Amino acid sequence: MASKALCRGQLRRAWTASENPCQRLSLKSYHLHHQRYHPQQQIRRSSSSTSALAYKALHRRSPPPLPVSDTSPQWSAPAAVSSILYETPVPSTKPPKRHVLNCLVQNEPGVLSRISGILAARGFNIDSLVVCNTEVEDLSRMTIVLRGLDGVVEQARRQLDDLVPVWAVLDYTDSALVQRELLLAKVSILGPEVFEELLQHHQEMSTPESDTNNPSSDEAQHREMHKVDGSLSEIADYHPNRLAASEALRHKHEHLEAITHLTHQFGGKVLDISTNNCIVELSAKPSRINSFLKLISPFGILESTRTGLMALPRSPLTSPAEEVEKEAADIVDTSTLPPG
Repeated sequence: MASKALCRGQLRRAWTASENPCQRLSLKSYHLHHQRYHPQQQIRRSSSSTSALAYKALHRRSPPPLPVSDTSPQWSAPAAVSSILYETPVPSTKPPKRHVLNCLVQNEPGVLSRISGILAARGFNIDSLVVCNTEVEDLSRMTIVLRGLDGVVEQARRQLDDLVPVWAVLDYTDSALVQRELLLAKVSILGPEVFEELLQHHQEMSTPESDTNNPSSDEAQHREMHKVDGSLSEIADYHPNRLAASEALRHKHEHLEAITHLTHQFGGKVLDISTNNCIVELSAKPSRINSFLKLISPFGILESTRTGLMALPRSPLTSPAEEVEKEAADIVDTSTLPPG
């Protein structure tokens, strides 16, 4: 080590004292030769949480200005004094807007809790959050869907972008996206009548004992039971419990066929079939999944789960003819051509 330090000191003194360019060139070639035959002494790049911070420092981008309100309030003297003294700003009349944020983060523990903590501190209720590894090692993609005003969401996006393990935060709200969400639902094939009876049984079991001694609660429960009895009496002739075994089995297969047909119309499929229910799968955009749930709910949804929104931006569609026309327009200036 002492000999290496002495050699480096001699090279540094020779470099500063030399006035001959040829001599400096020979010293530079010595460094290249030293690095070529001593690769173990070079600095190795390591992937850590500070890599994202170094990337953002080298690729610093000036963010766009924060969105402002279109209509500025007209202040009067009493209103201005009241706002200054009691800090009561005029609430915005714009409804909250649905925003889609895409975060590229370092794959390490604690990143999800930090991001969700910042959003919770600002009062955002996250509609959906999907995070998973990408094809790049040590890099994860996080898709967040939330509702809020444009200015508040932009401030939260900048605050997330300043975190050390975050590489970049993209706002895909106004972009053309391909959106997909996965749904798994367990649907009853016994019919709506059995499902309504099951719901009524669970409501009776979940009624607290303290409400049974209250006269007003007894009257309300009696009215509710009268409504349920009236609705069940209308369909008593079609209840599977009052049918023969073969007829009940035929009704069960008819319900399964209707559920399967409806699922195929939405591009889904039936994954599992049991004695009393089936499990369906559907991958579509969120609005289409909501429509499917509304149509399938009369059969009786026992359980359901959704993965959350996954989104990728669409690529622009161009043709070679458009590129040729653009190049011709750049070459020929029509303003310099003669008339006619």
